[in-house]
Amino acid sequence: MCKTALHEFLHGLPKCEHHLHVEGSLSPALLFQLAKTNKITLPVSGDSSFASISSLQARYERFTSLDDFLHYYYIGMSVLLTAGDFESLAYEYFSHAHRDGVHHAEIFFDPQAHTSRGIAYTTVVAGLSAAQRRAEADFGLTSKLILCFLRHLPASEANTTYAEASRLGHFSDGTVAGIGLDSSEVDFPPELFTEVYTSAKDAGIRRTAHAGEEGDTSYIEKALDICNVERIDHGIRMVEDETLLKRVAKNKMLVTVCPLSNVQLKCVTTVAELPIRRFLDEGIRFSINSDDPAYFGGYILDNYCAVQESFELSVAEWKYIAAGAIEGSWCDQARKETLLRKVDEYVAKYA
Repeated sequence: MCKTALHEFLHGLPKCEHHLHVEGSLSPALLFQLAKTNKITLPVSGDSSFASISSLQARYERFTSLDDFLHYYYIGMSVLLTAGDFESLAYEYFSHAHRDGVHHAEIFFDPQAHTSRGIAYTTVVAGLSAAQRRAEADFGLTSKLILCFLRHLPASEANTTYAEASRLGHFSDGTVAGIGLDSSEVDFPPELFTEVYTSAKDAGIRRTAHAGEEGDTSYIEKALDICNVERIDHGIRMVEDETLLKRVAKNKMLVTVCPLSNVQLKCVTTVAELPIRRFLDEGIRFSINSDDPAYFGGYILDNYCAVQESFELSVAEWKYIAAGAIEGSWCDQARKETLLRKVDEYVAKYA
């Protein structure tokens, strides 16, 4: 919780979140609850992290790398078995997001991590969709689902998952808004997934990908040039290539920045090292997001506060960030206009 004079303003500022792994919002408390309900035995032999909720939370504060985090991330998923479990998971996130001032969220989910455990793709989507409906009814919070492929798995498996979602009509009927690419970045470049991204582009499906988190700028370039993504997730290393930076700014492409995550996974030492000021100076459209908040110790408001403490942004700069996040969203134009109006009214009232 920041101590700056803008904390109250930041809390109430209408927000959009675009980089949230719903499995990464599985709190230790809910993890232990579902493990008990579903009679899942957590690994305690050789790893005392799972001895209690508090010990697991403490372990989450000591990640050494992306792969270290992913080890615990995939263990946590093992407690998710039923549609009700996925509904509880997503609704817990939506509830927290609402308290932090989120009006629209576009959330990632990893079906391959579940189908590989014998959980049907339809079970996952049914639970998440139920939570979406509840969140809109209870909070007025709209949302979209983005189906992510795990890049450390063979591209053929991504093709299979994509084919199932397509066969069920989930892209055409709006159940799923787009595709993404996540998990370990280095050694798994975007071009491995050219086939599925080309098919999605031809079908008019929205496309994003993690790039430039740990991987160098070539991962961003290939995501743009080969996979034809419309959005860049993380993207913090693009400042190492002036031409790439100018290109993204010119095309008004949304970059989904995750400050606390980048610190926790050792991409940077402090939030102050992130290219927030450079993005603002160059006119980059970006949003601020929580990534995997249950693991990284901060939801979206915590990330906003961390940025404010490090960069001391003005109200006008925050308005630019909020408006850019709305404009880069995948909701329809009517919803964008409603959200933009909310931002204008809120800033005017605060001023």
